[in-house]
Amino acid sequence: MRRTVSHPTDDEQTHERSRRTHFSIRINMFFFATFLLFSALIVKLAFLQFVEGKTLSAQEQANTKKDITISPIRGNIYDLDGYPIAYTTSAQSLFYRIVPGQTGEQKIALARKLADLLAKLGDPKAGVLDAAEVIKRMDVGLDLEGNPVKDPSYTFQPRRIKAGLTNREIAYLTEHQDELQGIEIVEESTRVYDEQTIAVQLVGYLRPYSTARNQSQSYLNYYKDNPGEYLNEEFVGFDGLEFLYQDELRGQNGSKTYPVNSKSQIIGQVKITPPEKGHNLFLTLRKDVQLAAENAIANHLAYMKSSEAAKLQYPALGKNAVSGYAVAIEVDTGRVVAMASYPDYDPNIWADGLSQDELRDFQYAIPNGTIRERLPNIQDDKERGKHPSSLVPLGSTIKPLTVMVGLNEGMITPNERYSDPTTFVFGKDKKSSVSNSDKHNYGVLTPATAIKWSANTFMSEMIGDRMYKSSKYPSFPKAGNAIEVWDSYMKKFGLGQLTGSQLPGEYAGDPYYFDTAKRESAQSVMIYASFGQQARYTTLQLAQYASMLANKGKRYRPLFVDRITTYDGQLIRKLEPQLISEEKFPDAYWKVLENGMKEVFVTGFDGVGYDLARKTGTSQQQVAGQLLENAVFIAYAPVQKPKLAVAVVIPEGGFGSWGAAPIARAIFDAYDKQYGLDGVPKGN
Repeated sequence: MRRTVSHPTDDEQTHERSRRTHFSIRINMFFFATFLLFSALIVKLAFLQFVEGKTLSAQEQANTKKDITISPIRGNIYDLDGYPIAYTTSAQSLFYRIVPGQTGEQKIALARKLADLLAKLGDPKAGVLDAAEVIKRMDVGLDLEGNPVKDPSYTFQPRRIKAGLTNREIAYLTEHQDELQGIEIVEESTRVYDEQTIAVQLVGYLRPYSTARNQSQSYLNYYKDNPGEYLNEEFVGFDGLEFLYQDELRGQNGSKTYPVNSKSQIIGQVKITPPEKGHNLFLTLRKDVQLAAENAIANHLAYMKSSEAAKLQYPALGKNAVSGYAVAIEVDTGRVVAMASYPDYDPNIWADGLSQDELRDFQYAIPNGTIRERLPNIQDDKERGKHPSSLVPLGSTIKPLTVMVGLNEGMITPNERYSDPTTFVFGKDKKSSVSNSDKHNYGVLTPATAIKWSANTFMSEMIGDRMYKSSKYPSFPKAGNAIEVWDSYMKKFGLGQLTGSQLPGEYAGDPYYFDTAKRESAQSVMIYASFGQQARYTTLQLAQYASMLANKGKRYRPLFVDRITTYDGQLIRKLEPQLISEEKFPDAYWKVLENGMKEVFVTGFDGVGYDLARKTGTSQQQVAGQLLENAVFIAYAPVQKPKLAVAVVIPEGGFGSWGAAPIARAIFDAYDKQYGLDGVPKGN
C-alpha cells in the first residue's frame, strides 16, 4: 500500500514561522524583564548595604534592645576636716517589673498583698504605704478599683516601690519571691544626712527626677533641659549645694541593655555597663562652728522666753521670736564658715517620699532663710501672718554705710560737729519728725560718735536730708537724683543685688525706696533710708556687707566648697577666692567707720580675748497691724587685722544688742577656738 504524504501549504508555513517569531520575542521580553528586575534588586540591595546600612542597623538595634540608665553612686559631702555631712550608703529597695500576661486583677491583688506585708514587716517610723500608693508606684495603668489611669511606662522599666527595706522585709520578700510575680529586690545607693542636721538648708536635699522636672522654680529647668540622662525614680539635687554641684556629685551613668521583642518583653540576657561614682565635696565650714551657730540661735530664742530673761532690763523683747538666721564669712577670702537658718529639719525624711500632710508640718523650715524670704514655720495661717519673715529692714546696721555715703558725697566731713536736737523735724508742714531711741540726746556728735551712739537725728539731718536738698542731684524722679545715688552705694556693698553665691533661689533683696517715693515725698524716703528703714535684705547680704566694712571695700564671692575630690580621695579641684569688685575710698573715711564701730554698746561680749567692731540694729516693721522690732547685728574681728565677719538676724527679736549680739559672740568664740582669729586656734 502506498503511503500518501501531505505537504503543508504556503499559508500553514507562514503561520508557523509567525508563531515561532512571536514566541521568540516573548521569551526575549521575559528574559529582559527578568534581567531588569534582578538588576533593580541588585541595585536596591547595594543601596541598602552601602547607603542605608548603618541607619537600618541602628533601627534594628532600637527595635530589639532597650537601654535602662543605671544612676551612679552619688559623691559625699564633708566638712572642711572630712566629717561626713551627707553621704551615700548601700540599701536594698523593692522594685516591680510588669510581667507579660499578668492580668489587671493579679496586679491589684499584688498591690494589696505588698501593702499588707510592708505594713507588718517594715519600720513604722518610716511611714506606711497603703495599697493605693503601692499600685500607683507600680505604674500599671490601673487604680485599686481597676479603673484606668495614666498610661504605664515601658514594660521593661522597673518601678521602685520602696527604698531602704528592713532585714525582715528583705528576708520575707526573698523567700516568697516566686509567689509575688514581678517583684525584685535591688541593691542601690541611698542618701543619708548627719543626724545633727548640720547646715541642712545650705547642703540641700534630693528628690526624684520625676518631681524635679515638674517644678515651677526656674533653676530646676536644668532638669527639663537635660532629658534622657536620668531615671524617673533617680534622686537628684533639689536645693542648696546638692543642686548647685549636681553634676560633680552625681558621676556618670551606667546602663543595662535588655534584648526585647516587639512587645517590649525581655527575651535574653542583660548586658551591664557599670556607672562611674560621683565626686566628693569638702565644704569651707567646720561642723563645730556651724553647730555653735545653730545651737546659739536655738538657745537664745529659748532664753528670751525664759523666766530668767523676764527679770532683766528688757523683759518683753524677743519673747515672741520664733526663728533666727546667722552667716559668718572670712573677710579676706569670702569663705563661709557658718550659715544657720533656724528652725531646721531632718532631710532624711525625703528618702522614701512624703505625703502632703507630712510635708505641711515643716514646709516653712525647708527654705534657706539666710538667702531668701522664709515665713515662720507655723502651721496656722492666721498665726503665721502675725510674725515677720526672714527678710527684715537693716535698721541701724546701715549707719556705717550711711556715714560713708555722706563723706564720699561731700555731705559731711570726717570731723564735722553736730549738736544733737534729740528730734529732727522735717517736711513742708514741719509735722514729720525723727527721734533717737528712747528720745536720747547725745550732745555734740561727730560722724564716728554718731555711729557709736546710733544717732537717728545725725543720719537723717546731716546725710539723708542734705542729700535730698543738695543742688548736686536733680529732683525725683529724674535720673541722677539722690535716691538713685543712694541705691548705687547700696549695690556697691552688695545690698540689693545677688551676692554671687550662685545658690539656687537666692533673693536680691527688697529695696523699696523707689516705690515709696512714688507715694510719699522723696525727702522722707532719703531720711528713713539713712537709718535703715527703706529696704529689706538677706542675712547673707548683711554678712557680705560687714566683710566689706572689715576689708575696706573688697567684695568676695561667698565660697562654700573648699575642694572637690574623686570618690577615693584624689584632688580634682581646689576652689580659690574670687574677688567680685573693690570700692576705693580714702583711708580717713574707713577710719571714721572703724572708730565708731569699735565703741558701739553691745551685750554678750564681756571678757572676750579679741577686739570687735560692731553695729547693732533694731528695725521696725508693720506686721498684721502691729509695729514689731527685729534684732539685727553685724560685726567683724579683730579690728586691726580683720579675719571674720558675722551677721545675725532675729525677726521680732527686739534690740540688736539684746536679741542678736549674744549669738554672734558664740560664733566668734567657736571660730577662735577652731581656727584662731589671730591665726592660732585656741583649742580647748
